[in-house]
Amino acid sequence: MPAPMPPPIAGVDERWLDLAGHRQRYLTCGAGPPLVLVHGLLGYSFSWRFNYAVLGGAATLYAPDSLGTGFSARVPELDCSLRASATRLLAFMDALGLRNADLLGTSHGGAVAVFAAALDREQGGRRIRRLILVDAVNPWSARGRWLVPLLAGSIGRALPWAVRNFAWTQGYWLRRQYADHSRIAPGTLDGYTRPLAIGGTMEHAHRILRCWGADLRAYPQELEKLRELETLLLWGREDSAVYVDSAYEVERRLPRARLVVLPGVGHLPYEESPEEFNRVVMAFLQQDAQPAQERTQHG
Repeated sequence: MPAPMPPPIAGVDERWLDLAGHRQRYLTCGAGPPLVLVHGLLGYSFSWRFNYAVLGGAATLYAPDSLGTGFSARVPELDCSLRASATRLLAFMDALGLRNADLLGTSHGGAVAVFAAALDREQGGRRIRRLILVDAVNPWSARGRWLVPLLAGSIGRALPWAVRNFAWTQGYWLRRQYADHSRIAPGTLDGYTRPLAIGGTMEHAHRILRCWGADLRAYPQELEKLRELETLLLWGREDSAVYVDSAYEVERRLPRARLVVLPGVGHLPYEESPEEFNRVVMAFLQQDAQPAQERTQHG
């Protein structure tokens, strides 16, 4: 039987489009300039359930389930490199006629957003106006440099089997994304595990990991193309997946970037601290200047 979708979110519409011959699902709501939300590895449009109502007050939101994830089509042997994923993201935007949009990406989706913005700049910069990177994968986080090669190899090949046969692994990986486990809202684990019942989901994730080394080697060159792009960097200080120290290096390389670090928050600030996350993102969308004391101090 098909995996059941989570309950509908009030005020949010579910829609579908054809992307290169494959059925892609996305959620949309709100009013105002377009804002595209790009989820992380094994995330999907469900990830933004605590953000739609607030951010939709300043923007028209578009939250795709990337091909291979959520309830979009599974595509065997899909090219999962960051460049290919970025190309598909821009194709999604083109299919909806989105121009001069803001782009928000988290974790792996943050890396996809970097590559998409760089590709957009190569093509004339018509689609992406500003960038918001949330705990975004990058080459300067020490954890990724040793963990990803392990997951891309034999350990990663065993992940589909482990996830299917050991339910406790799903809760373990979710808890590791939070600084405070008590903030995991009811229904969170269920929402994330529903798409795992769709065949090919974990195999898709493993294909992403196999591309990771080459992708991260190309990352600095792509980031260089974004030096003139206004960017918000938003990190959880207790992120155990993409260390906050790496955010300072990303900020250093982007002259128009501003970094905000949320204390006591892990890898999913839009879920663990949605009120603060929404406040910071809304201020950026509305071009409000943050008080100086709210800016992150280095050191």
